[in-house]
Amino acid sequence: MTFNQANIHYIDQGFQVDLSNCDREPIQFPGTLQPHGVMLVLQESNLQIIQVSDNTFSFLNLHPQELLNQDLSKLLEPEQIILLNDCLQQEDLQAINPIEIHIKTLDKNLFFDGIIHRSEGVIILELEFAQEKKNNFFNFYHLVKSALSKLQNASNLTELSQILVGEVRRISNFDRVMIYRFDENWNGKVIAEDKVENMTSYLNLHYPASDIPQQARQLYCRNWLRLIPDVNYQPTAIIPTNNPLTNQPLDLSDSVLRSVSPLHIKYMQNMGLQASMSISIIKNQQLWGLISCHHQTPKYVQYEIRHACEFLGRIASLEMVAKEDNEDFDYKILLKSVHSKLVEYMSLEGDFIHGLISYQPNILDLVNAQGAAICFEDKYYFVGDVPPAAEIQNLWELVNQNCQEDIFATDCLFNYYPPAENFKDIASGVLALSIAKSQKNYVLWFRPEVIQTLNWGGNPHKPVEVSGNGELRLSPRKSFDLWKETVRRKSLPWKPCEINSALELRSTILGVILRKADELAKLNFELERSNKELDAFAYIASHDLKEPLRGIHNYSSFLIEDYGEILNNAGKSKLQTLMRLTQRMEDLIESLLHFSRLGRVDLSMQETNLNDVVCQILDLLRARIEETKVEIRIPKILPTISCDRIQIGEVFSNLITNAIKYNDSPEKWIEISYLEESHPLIFYVRDNGIGIREKHFEGIFRIFKRLHAPSKYGGGTGAGLTIAKKIVERHGGNIWLESIYGQGSTFYFTLQPDR
Repeated sequence: MTFNQANIHYIDQGFQVDLSNCDREPIQFPGTLQPHGVMLVLQESNLQIIQVSDNTFSFLNLHPQELLNQDLSKLLEPEQIILLNDCLQQEDLQAINPIEIHIKTLDKNLFFDGIIHRSEGVIILELEFAQEKKNNFFNFYHLVKSALSKLQNASNLTELSQILVGEVRRISNFDRVMIYRFDENWNGKVIAEDKVENMTSYLNLHYPASDIPQQARQLYCRNWLRLIPDVNYQPTAIIPTNNPLTNQPLDLSDSVLRSVSPLHIKYMQNMGLQASMSISIIKNQQLWGLISCHHQTPKYVQYEIRHACEFLGRIASLEMVAKEDNEDFDYKILLKSVHSKLVEYMSLEGDFIHGLISYQPNILDLVNAQGAAICFEDKYYFVGDVPPAAEIQNLWELVNQNCQEDIFATDCLFNYYPPAENFKDIASGVLALSIAKSQKNYVLWFRPEVIQTLNWGGNPHKPVEVSGNGELRLSPRKSFDLWKETVRRKSLPWKPCEINSALELRSTILGVILRKADELAKLNFELERSNKELDAFAYIASHDLKEPLRGIHNYSSFLIEDYGEILNNAGKSKLQTLMRLTQRMEDLIESLLHFSRLGRVDLSMQETNLNDVVCQILDLLRARIEETKVEIRIPKILPTISCDRIQIGEVFSNLITNAIKYNDSPEKWIEISYLEESHPLIFYVRDNGIGIREKHFEGIFRIFKRLHAPSKYGGGTGAGLTIAKKIVERHGGNIWLESIYGQGSTFYFTLQPDR
């Protein structure tokens, strides 16, 4: 068969394989079969034959037209029909294959291996010639017994792989048997080989992912074994071409006779092969590699032998999982130890980030990185060699766009971010861990470039060659000779155990954050309870203190009135001082009462025009403003905001009153306004008064704190700024000041939390 003859079957279905679409070649719908067996397509309800391969006469001495639309009983004896029906009751048909089928013809009994599976509402029965079966179990056991013992005694993955290729070659007698292992990018490497002397060795050579495209890998996951007995076979057609129940090409994904892709045929021919067999190695339900068998002449392998090889492949898959996991056992123990130390360090530090970076071992040792950057609550922490600070945010945004998972790893950052060329000696590889995406908390680990030399079987950058004679549109590469490539811009790959260590760290950090949040919530609860108790105590205490104070004040007044003639001037002066002190104490208690009420009364939030609020305050203070001749400046209209109108009025009242009180300038002025570009809005009350020294900026907000004698600057209790601060904070804002002593002060405040 020529390449064009093989390709025509895809053309008939409207698909022409070319350079742009070979990875989408519909290999599960070839429309033809390999001729080493015969196919019967059955309607499951009544086992009527609705499709057949056109080579039935060679196998059954019956032409296709003699079988189409006939009951299967035309071929099989009743006991065989019963056997088949019993098999169809099983959920897993793969587990019962092959079925022993014998068919009586005019002159002899024919024995077949029958392989059945379901496809789009029909039963596909494939028959291959077999010898009369006797003691099947013992034959099978004899084939695999010694191989199983050797595989189980292998000490590591390398030894296991070499034993496996040797045993498969012993059982199957192929010229060459290799194990082909895939990497994370689906490139392959030959890790074990057993062959005849005259064949070229492919051991340790790499092959590009294009050699086995995605759709082929998917079929290898479904079918553990694939046999091509003769690369130059003449395809056998299916009659009729389409499934009569669906009027679509028959899906042959699970067929053992499925025809071979013309590209794969050409690939084998270029390698000098006439026959091949592939056995899948599956790890965690994913294709890990292939046992690839090659032969230089046509070679048919009986199903019993294939079955034994497939069995070894399945056993090897289980053994390889264990061996591969044990390869890094000591390293995994070390990573566990590092993780335990980091947990200990984090618990010792108030800021757990310092526990990750300040000790030995540190966060670098957790994944064998040379640098790391931690972003937590908008702060950056660096350890080891890291890219320029300006690049860290760019890298995280890049990772965030390319990965929706909690972790992202690459050993070639350049593929995602070409500017990484500028710092490849620091960060050719990146491992990124998201702690909390919504808050942009993350960890980035970095590895430098490691220049490597890879040995390829042929040039990987020329996976196909276009023929110059115009006959072939596409041909796989012809050379599989050693081709060396120097690989740059790549780091050492991140091992699965290192990625798992990073994920475990994420869980630990989240646990620490949650524990600290729980502790903070408990502290907040206790603080809130204490504040409520303190407010209640202040209210009760101040309320109860007012009564005896009034008594002292009244009795002092009575003494002056009733015994004024008896008392001398010194006695009267002492009683008057006592009255002033009790009055001041009552004022202080009243301020304390008012302060405690602020924490006990809910805010009455409403849309409030601050111009109205300020005008009302100025109107109440009009007499004092006129008396002191203060100029009031309001340079622009104040906004309307949501707030508690009464309490915000008190804030403005206290600030304006203080600005009037503490001003001895000959030309006094007060400015009331806000900063227009601020978010949230910042309001201010500015004056040209006496000013405040910087060392008192915090203290003046404490209750009853005064910077002057009680009688100076008009007296007062010293509670006004404390009350203003509490009102502002209850609105979610802040209050602060700027002042130059002797020149004036500006009090700023916001009424919303910072964004």
